[in-house]
This record gives sequence, C-alpha cells and structure tokens, in this order.
Amino acid sequence: SLPHFLHCLIRILRKVYKTFNKMYSSLGTQPILCGSIPGLVPKQLRFCRNYVEIMPSVAEGVKIGIQECQHQFRGRRWNCTTINDSLAIFGPVLDKATRESAFVHAIASAGVAFAVTRACAEGSANICGCDTRHKGPPGEGWKWGGCSEDVEFGSMVSREFADARENRPDARSAMNRHNNEAGRMSLNDNMFLKCKCHGLSGSCEVKTCWWSQPDFRVVGDYMKDKYDSASEMVVEKHKESRGWVETLRPKYNYFKPPTERDLVYYESSPNFCDPNPETGSFGTRDRICNLTSHGIDGCDLLCCGRGHNTRTEKRKEKCHCIFHWCCYVSCQECVRVYDVHTCK
Repeated sequence: SLPHFLHCLIRILRKVYKTFNKMYSSLGTQPILCGSIPGLVPKQLRFCRNYVEIMPSVAEGVKIGIQECQHQFRGRRWNCTTINDSLAIFGPVLDKATRESAFVHAIASAGVAFAVTRACAEGSANICGCDTRHKGPPGEGWKWGGCSEDVEFGSMVSREFADARENRPDARSAMNRHNNEAGRMSLNDNMFLKCKCHGLSGSCEVKTCWWSQPDFRVVGDYMKDKYDSASEMVVEKHKESRGWVETLRPKYNYFKPPTERDLVYYESSPNFCDPNPETGSFGTRDRICNLTSHGIDGCDLLCCGRGHNTRTEKRKEKCHCIFHWCCYVSCQECVRVYDVHTCK
C-alpha cells in the first residue's frame, strides 16, 4: 500500500529546510525543488509546483503537529516517539488503524492548516493574505480591522495536499480522510475574536478586532479530548460499479455515532509496555514516572506493573531572587536534590 501522507510530509520537512534557502531565490527552480522530494504522487507534485512558496509552511506545520503530539502524550505509554534515521517517522505505529494513527493524522493536518494560515497573515506568501469575507456587523465600541486569519485557505492547502494520497476505496483511506478533516475543523471551532485598543494614554476609546487562530496548544488539548473519546468502527464492503468499496460504521449502536469532528479508528492499539519492532512499540523501560499519580503517568500504570527504580539528582536552580529598582533581578544559585523514578 502507499505510505501515509505524514511519511511524505516528513520528507518535505527534511528536504525543504535543507534546500529551500538555496533554491527559493529563483522561481525557475520550482520544478527542481518539487521534483527532488521523493514519494510525491502526481497531484501533490502539481500542487507543490503551483504553491511552492508555501511549501516551507506545509513542512513547518508537520513539525508543529509532531511537537504537539509529543507534548500531549508525554505521560503516556506511547509518547509519540519519532525515529531520526527513518522516513517512516513514527515507525510501524501508523501502519495500524488505531487511535494513535487517528490522532497523528488529525494533529498533523491541523498543524499544516495552522502554519499556512499564520504564514499568510504574516505576509510570507504572495498568493494568500488576510480573510476579508467573514467580518459581519461591528460590535458596540469596536470595528473590524487588523488581519483576520484566513483559516479556510490554510485548510484548503492541508486538504488538497494531505488528502491527495487518500483516494483509494478502502477503509484506511476513509479513516484517514475523516481524521484529517476532523483535525482541520478543530481550527475553525476554536477561532476567536482578538482585539486591540486605541486611544490616548492607553485608553480604549476604539477597539479594532479581527478573527484569530488560537494558540496551537488549544488545538492539541481539543484533539487530545477527541482521542480519549474516539469512536471504534467496523469495516463494511460494498459492491459498486467501480468495484469493491470499503466503508466504516460504528461498532456499537448504543453509543452516539461519531460526528465529522470526532476521531475514528477500527483496530486495537498495542499496550506499548514492551519493545516490539512489529508494532513500533519502544516499551516503557527507563521512562520517568510520577510516583504520586494514580493516572496513566503514575509508576503503577506507566511501568505496566513491573515496578520502578529511584535515584537522586542534584540540579542547579536560581533562588532567592531580588528585584532591584530599576530594573533588574538578581538571583543566587542553589543546588537542590530531587528523587527521580524510572520504570524497571
């Protein structure tokens, strides 16, 4: 089967950062840049050539998504570990249609839309800019202004590029398309009105407001909740004029069916307790655990019942800080001893 779009995007992340500074100065090098990225399907290659100036933002969006994944799962048995020497950045973990695959596709798609939208608002690309379509009537004491972020354009870029590979009539493509779109919709759902005051001496006689994306941490928290409540599906096959087509339906009828904003999966996750090269599990041995927590980050659950080791660490920290008028802070350096607990 074809590799998932994330494997392709990580090629771009590595290739673009390495070559773009040398090649971007001449538009005549566009075919060389896009043609030098391995694994692009024809639709992605055409898109890359047509939108070459935003491809660094596409790559940056994948990076943002991976970093957020690692933050959200930092205390879990699977902590979104990446493999530096492999183009399949998460290893075999994404080969299965699990909750983890659902989250990674959603957060990466959201990351691409987020980074492209931000780059457009900052004026980094000539082919896009601010959103002038969704102003609406002004509120009392404020008016529309600034640069509303065009999340629709960012989502279009993510959709056209990320979903280009998901055109097969099988269940995995259906799952990936659904989760990619759920990730992009999380940006729309969390857009907010941002305002700036204008007036003498810091007064707020007039406020200028515009639509802004949230901090990406908000999106990560939102999608983590969707991961925890993801819907398990089953695969159904249908005979159509183009051949056999696979679709997904909820496994349990007594649960509320998933909406387009929910994550879906249809294969069980490994427990990630022990190393397993087939599933991509690195195990939890030597992972730091929280001795006082009863949650998944606690030593009982994170260490899978194997127990934990404890060692002491000395850390240098700033202490006894004093503010001096005007205007600096002076601190002493203290050595403090901490207990560190790691899984056996």
